[in-house]
Amino acid sequence: MARIICVANQKGGVGKTTTSVNLSSSLTSLGRKVLLVDMDPQGNASSGVGMKRHEYQDKTVYQVLIGEKSVDECVLNTPYQDLDILAATPDLVGAEIELVDAERREMKLKDALEVVESDYDYIIIDCPPSLGLITLNSLTAANSFLVPLQCEYFALEGLSQLLNTAGLIKKSLNPNLKIEGIVLTMFDVRNNLSHQVVSEIKTHFEDKVFKSIIPRNVRLSEAPSYGQPINEYDPKSIGAARYLALAKELDEKVYGSHDYSNVEVNGQGEASV
Repeated sequence: MARIICVANQKGGVGKTTTSVNLSSSLTSLGRKVLLVDMDPQGNASSGVGMKRHEYQDKTVYQVLIGEKSVDECVLNTPYQDLDILAATPDLVGAEIELVDAERREMKLKDALEVVESDYDYIIIDCPPSLGLITLNSLTAANSFLVPLQCEYFALEGLSQLLNTAGLIKKSLNPNLKIEGIVLTMFDVRNNLSHQVVSEIKTHFEDKVFKSIIPRNVRLSEAPSYGQPINEYDPKSIGAARYLALAKELDEKVYGSHDYSNVEVNGQGEASV
């Protein structure tokens, strides 16, 4: 059975889609089979793994949520081995309205994913930067949620709201929901503020913070425009090394200790800053 992880933060620009795409691809480097679910109407996770919108216009997560098609009709192979996607288009915005009076409206994604969850080791859900019905569906479907948090001023802004929402969902819709952890992103080693934010977040959340910290990296910013995860676009970059380190850390947490000696990491692959 897949571990279903929702990547969520209602604050925009924190590296949510970057983390969803690159963590998913890095997990396949460890021999895991992954389904990436794009729940953001912008569809950036879909284009970030090389999908062209005209190829999947009528096979998206929107059709699944409104009951027009089954999930196995809409899951697509990406150009990358062991990485499949349930893609999104701007049509997904309409689901918020169309589902408002639907029975079990918060459970649509959960019910759909039950059909395919035995086919994967991980299902990674990329959420929109909001706490609406789409994110509600994502958190209800997930075993856990992972929070990307940028190493900048106001980093904790909005996090308490997300944790409160997750607490309400746990109480009423998904009693098994838990926080998988916090991933610190956009770290600038030259910036004292970045170091202060890391220290503050580790003080507040202790063992909930992943050791692997994602730096600001030009290659990470370039990769989406080529429709490639960072480990495909530039496997020798520090961004690729850090996402692979994060994937290992997560995989050991979920499935226990494992021998990754056959997985290539360059000299910049240390787990923490």
